[in-house]
Amino acid sequence: MERTVSARMVFRTIADTKAALAIAVARNPGYTSFDESLTVTADGQPVPLQELADHHGGRLHYMEFTEPAEVTVEYSATVAGQAVPEQATLTELIRYVRPSRYAESDRLLPTAYAEFGGLHGAELLQAVRSWVFGELRYISGSSRGTDGAVETLLHRRGVCRDFAHLAIALLRSKDVPARLTAVYAPGLSPMDFHAVAEAHVNGAWHVIDPTGLAPRESMVRITAGRDSSDTAFLSTVGGRLTLNELRVSAVVNGQLPPEDPAKLVMLG
Repeated sequence: MERTVSARMVFRTIADTKAALAIAVARNPGYTSFDESLTVTADGQPVPLQELADHHGGRLHYMEFTEPAEVTVEYSATVAGQAVPEQATLTELIRYVRPSRYAESDRLLPTAYAEFGGLHGAELLQAVRSWVFGELRYISGSSRGTDGAVETLLHRRGVCRDFAHLAIALLRSKDVPARLTAVYAPGLSPMDFHAVAEAHVNGAWHVIDPTGLAPRESMVRITAGRDSSDTAFLSTVGGRLTLNELRVSAVVNGQLPPEDPAKLVMLG
């Protein structure tokens, strides 16, 4: 499968701002071709970028601005082939079964056992996906950046990251390692960066998307981590910026694959 993705953003910084982008497609040895371009300009002048390795093949691009500036970011990539499944280390399996900032699995343990007490493996993944899909309403702009899984469950609404956080917390409550993964998602509407959950069952990472907004087989990884605190597409690590424009595109060459929520799928 060949996928073409792009992202454009415009933001304004104050003086002495340091920022990091996480918008590049994760590197994977299974891709048969991988062509990408990333340019960043500040008031029309090229900005030096430092590429840093992130978790699970992801990459951060770090930049500094000594003076206030209007910054334009343009990224595009065409990826062909199928990603090689990632082998989880014991350290990762331990990390991703622990509670985290936005996936408070310790607080949702009673809920998880009440709803999914006797379920395991693929059956548990399907049950959690269906339950979150049925319990929450997808409403753009309905959640705050500080909301975690507990707050999402109380309000019964959210966006993709909120759906993913709740699924992750419920899975971790049942001792299933789970992580949040940022992706480009062909077929998503409205188009944006997308967040899904990945759970480790049957010896491999499988993706679940409780929003049901895009076919999982077409998605391509950007990065992954404990929750959205590890996967933000734009972070300041000093100073301040204001995001004024964001446009994301993701398409496949040909027809989108059909989506079967009950099928185990690994990100490709």
